[in-house]
Amino acid sequence: MGRFHRFFEMGKGVGHNCGKHFGTAQREQNARPVKPKIIMNRNVEKLESMLSPCRICPRECGVDRAAGEVGACRAGMAATVSSIGKHFGEEPPISGSRGSGTIFFTRCNLSCVFCQNHQISQPGGREPGLPYSPEELAEQMMALERAGAHNINFVSPTQWTPQAAKAIVLSREAGLTIPIVWNSNGYERVETIRLLEGLVEIYMPDFKYGQDDSAVRLSNAPRYPEIAAAAIREMFRQVGELTFDESGVAQRGVIVRHLVLPNGLAGTRSVLCSLATEVSPNVFVSLMSQYYPTHRAREFRELRRSVRRSEYAEALRALEEFGLSRGWSQDYREAPLRFRPDFEDDAPFEEWD
Repeated sequence: MGRFHRFFEMGKGVGHNCGKHFGTAQREQNARPVKPKIIMNRNVEKLESMLSPCRICPRECGVDRAAGEVGACRAGMAATVSSIGKHFGEEPPISGSRGSGTIFFTRCNLSCVFCQNHQISQPGGREPGLPYSPEELAEQMMALERAGAHNINFVSPTQWTPQAAKAIVLSREAGLTIPIVWNSNGYERVETIRLLEGLVEIYMPDFKYGQDDSAVRLSNAPRYPEIAAAAIREMFRQVGELTFDESGVAQRGVIVRHLVLPNGLAGTRSVLCSLATEVSPNVFVSLMSQYYPTHRAREFRELRRSVRRSEYAEALRALEEFGLSRGWSQDYREAPLRFRPDFEDDAPFEEWD
């Protein structure tokens, strides 16, 4: 099941209602047919029109990216990429036996003080990647499929959504057959995600925070809990529960990642409660213990250590309490030592694979 991730499938928990209720639309699992080409092209055009003034992400900063202006994410018009290759350190149904075809975009619409990818996402890191046109991205996607990758995994794509969507359309036209994974930080506009329907088969968002004060203080992300919950509801509406092929490789659906932080700063119980009551108790959850102090984390007293056994155990108990019975956990002792990418290296994940 993968070197670092352990699969759990628990008995149903009590499903604590947390004072929230499912709505019918929130619980639907729509296995919709692939959208016709004309609709997908129209959606790409709508996304491209959202670049100037920019309203791709929840910040809606309104800069004119076509004129060279940049906002909080520092992204311009040409998507920039740090690394492309097969990666074996993702959740088992994403990495499979042949690896996930990762495309690591640079820059980010969040400013997480503990970002493990800070070398390519935050100011002050290495030169932020090489520019790729949608046509060039599509060529790389085709090359990853020829190399045997199980999927195309867009990592941190939010600020480049129009460019990535165009690359998906071009790659499908060229014959790409493997699923697209949208591996994002969860700080997404529902209106933007809605335009990806029919283009993305697997959504793998973070749900970083269950409390707004931590989101603002540690990631400069106002209203993160409600924004992420709404985005994940839309993702789940589009693709539903996670489904697999005969070898256990994911083909369609949602995996939600949550990184447990020390001293309860992530608001883990609130995150898991929201998933169970606002999305679905059947959603797959990847509960991560791999936090370690990096980037600017040591500037914050509460972030200067790894997660304790008791903190991670409490998070695992909350999964069961809220009836979230399927997903993956990590060894809380080993994960912080092993999951340390180095984007100064040509092979940033060599020790993981």
